[in-house]
Amino acid sequence: MEQKHNNDLRIRSIVISEGENRAPNRAMLRAVGFTDEDFNKPMIGIASTWSEVTPCNIHIDKLALQAKEGAKDGGGKPLVFNTITVSDGISMGHEGMRYSLPSREVIADSIETVVGAERLDGLVAIGGCDKNMPGCMIAIGRLNIPSVFVYGGTISPGKSKEGKDIDIVSVFEAVGQYNAGDIDREQLHDIECRACPGAGSCGGMYTANSMASAIEAMGMSLPGSASNPAETALKRDDCYKAGYVVADLLRKRIYPRDIMTKRAFENAITIVMALGGSTNAFLHLLAIAHSVDVELTLDDFERIRKRVPYIADLKPSGRYVMEDLYKVGGVSAVMKALLEAGLLHGDCLTITGNTLAENLSAQSPLKEGQDIIRPLNNPILATGPLFVLKGNLAPEGSIAKMSGLKVKKFTGPARVFNTEEDATQAVLNNEINPGDVIVIRYAGPKGGPGMAEMLSITAIIIGKGLGGKVGLITDGRFSGGTYGLVVGHISPEAQVGGPIALLKDGDLITIDSETQELSVAVSDEELSNRLKEWKEPPLRYSKGILYKYARLVSSASKGAVTD
Repeated sequence: MEQKHNNDLRIRSIVISEGENRAPNRAMLRAVGFTDEDFNKPMIGIASTWSEVTPCNIHIDKLALQAKEGAKDGGGKPLVFNTITVSDGISMGHEGMRYSLPSREVIADSIETVVGAERLDGLVAIGGCDKNMPGCMIAIGRLNIPSVFVYGGTISPGKSKEGKDIDIVSVFEAVGQYNAGDIDREQLHDIECRACPGAGSCGGMYTANSMASAIEAMGMSLPGSASNPAETALKRDDCYKAGYVVADLLRKRIYPRDIMTKRAFENAITIVMALGGSTNAFLHLLAIAHSVDVELTLDDFERIRKRVPYIADLKPSGRYVMEDLYKVGGVSAVMKALLEAGLLHGDCLTITGNTLAENLSAQSPLKEGQDIIRPLNNPILATGPLFVLKGNLAPEGSIAKMSGLKVKKFTGPARVFNTEEDATQAVLNNEINPGDVIVIRYAGPKGGPGMAEMLSITAIIIGKGLGGKVGLITDGRFSGGTYGLVVGHISPEAQVGGPIALLKDGDLITIDSETQELSVAVSDEELSNRLKEWKEPPLRYSKGILYKYARLVSSASKGAVTD
């Protein structure tokens, strides 16, 4: 009877574990530790993004072993395999950043490849740095086998010499302060040495923590796991439970597409808006939705933004980090408040086998007296801070994060650059004046290629005291650590002849969050004439991953997907 029950869980691996003609396949598995008994169990893949190239992932090898134990105790036969990661913080501000967004696709493709080839029955995917999470989730969506995602957890904040919380964004801003003469080299070095004290992903409500929160709200990770810090017993327990839960999902026949519905994505968008998350959440949630054939558009983000208040005093525009939120109840406590206010769909299924509302019924509310999360009736902003802007510069849309900004409308002359490096040098050389709008183009998914994040230049702008005094628009994107008067994801991008390709120095550009407009004061006739004179530039690369990516990738307004 027990063997029959286990056979029922081998939804794909049974093609290997049964029959004399599969003896060669099983012989290979015996070499990695399988026994006769193991072939009666479901094969559970543990996708580890462990790497020494970034603190976000340095501890994930140990977390993968916890997930392996959980899967084993749950009745499965676990197999750990690895995929890549790159560090956005390390690749920021130079050519290496072109590889960041493409790494999302490499991660998704590699997990899909291993699971598909090995005929694994279930999956635990553990991710840390920004592109790990959507990469893992895209693979989970494509494969549609019982799966759980686990976030590797947030880093603890560093401490400045004065005892102030600092993080990686503090270092980028310190570069601008040093350039402006506000701090000396010794102070810059001291901030550099103190900002990142250990393992875990960047600590503010940047892209990693935004996506962890979104995935928990979507129901694809365990309750509470988005907030549990990297170097805690709770995080190790998250991984053990995830392994155990996958076998239970197999028994219950619960698949990712049963969970990742349109309403689940609406829950994910809701938590991102309430927390003031990263603009990258637009790009990644669109791509994940594509992987499960859910129709999600920028209009959905805008619809939800208008009804969800922004309530979190979290970095980059606020004061606190994810570890602070964890101490007062975490993302789950925020979700409980949103559910009670009718802002979440409580009937959505989750990986626990229960609904979101059932999961949150046992969740304690946020601690009394805390000031990290504002009451819903006294928000920071009455609506979400992540805006979709359209206009003659962005017919398909663009994304702006307006949290912490007093300026609602900004008009200024364009200062046009075809690379981030040239724009950064202009800022450092004091060639940008208050009132200017910096334009960085040919930085989109195809033109970059890879849609580089621009934390370096935006942090330098803040560090030099130009925050709110200059605008920056781009067909590239921004780190979750970016804040200020910036607009990214402009679509169509310059490489395909989008209006941003037609701008000239001195053109008056308007960024207006109230009318949600991104426009240039140039007539349609003039833009049409400029387009006739415009010539599509060659792709930056002619071989390798960046060439393949540039040829395949879609518009940012569709998630920059490659399939």
